Amino acid sequence: MPLGLGRRKKASPLVENEEAEPIRAGLNVPGMDGLDGGVVGLGEGATSEGLPPPPSSMRPRLIFHTQLAHGSPTGRIEGFSNVRELYAKIGEAFGIPPSEVMFCTLNTHKVDMDKLLGGQIGLEDFIFAHIKGQKKEIEIYKGEDALGLTITDNGAGYAFIKRIREGSIIHQIQVINVGDMIESINGHRLIGCRHYEVAKMLKELPKGKEFTIKLVEPLKAFDMISQRSGGSRSASGVQLGTGRGTLRLRSKGPATVEELPSAFEEKAIEKVDDLLESYMGIRDSELAATMVELGKDKKNPDEFAEALDETLGDFAFPDEFVFDVWGAIGDAKVGRV
Repeated sequence: MPLGLGRRKKASPLVENEEAEPIRAGLNVPGMDGLDGGVVGLGEGATSEGLPPPPSSMRPRLIFHTQLAHGSPTGRIEGFSNVRELYAKIGEAFGIPPSEVMFCTLNTHKVDMDKLLGGQIGLEDFIFAHIKGQKKEIEIYKGEDALGLTITDNGAGYAFIKRIREGSIIHQIQVINVGDMIESINGHRLIGCRHYEVAKMLKELPKGKEFTIKLVEPLKAFDMISQRSGGSRSASGVQLGTGRGTLRLRSKGPATVEELPSAFEEKAIEKVDDLLESYMGIRDSELAATMVELGKDKKNPDEFAEALDETLGDFAFPDEFVFDVWGAIGDAKVGRV
């Protein structure tokens, strides 16, 4: 075993069935130079540990079309470098506080967790913003160890439900739905918490006792939903989801326009995502993509482990996980499935 890995701190599993699946934001990964085509990767707002957002003159001048998911005219937004700035631009376009935006989906107004806006935005993607709707407070009896929830977050302080396992405790409670934001648990306010913190709290709730959860659901369009899907394309005047590249937004440094992942990177990302679920109880393709980006040019697992510690040290990945990820990246390089 390389010496460097033996000294690294191990992590205890965050969750088992209550997985945490973040919309990746704010990963400090060195960017590529601007290209003719690319993706937008979204980072969190700059903190005291990072660099301030770059001036407008340094930012890619890209314009995106957007609507409120429950129905609105089409707006145009530009000049954002991270998730919080994106929400602020959406707020300006529609005259609402940025804090009203819960999450965004790409190319669909529906609460489709497979279409969540994550670390990247295709240059021709259409953004639909889901805003706060009805609040609800529910008392739940935890009769099993696992509640059956998968949690994600929006990169700007809101954790919400991404999946509900069929047959689970939560599945039997009809008023709890995918897309609901988790505002508090037993009076403990969770605004500003990350996905893994909320998932850990849910996991640690005592079995055999009741707890109270406060949720906020996305505002719904009711009878407008079926009609709006077809109309949004003609209103935007653009083809959706056809961009050859993406814009990647970061918490440190300017946004960059990048090429789409190569075939090797796509295979490696898929394998690393599977390993994340196996070891950590989370699935997150953006986190997996960042790990592949960190490891693809490293010469040995020690260098890879050091890069992970510098960039993703908060996760404290177990040593055996790091070895398996290194192996997965190596397998993808030589074409092994």
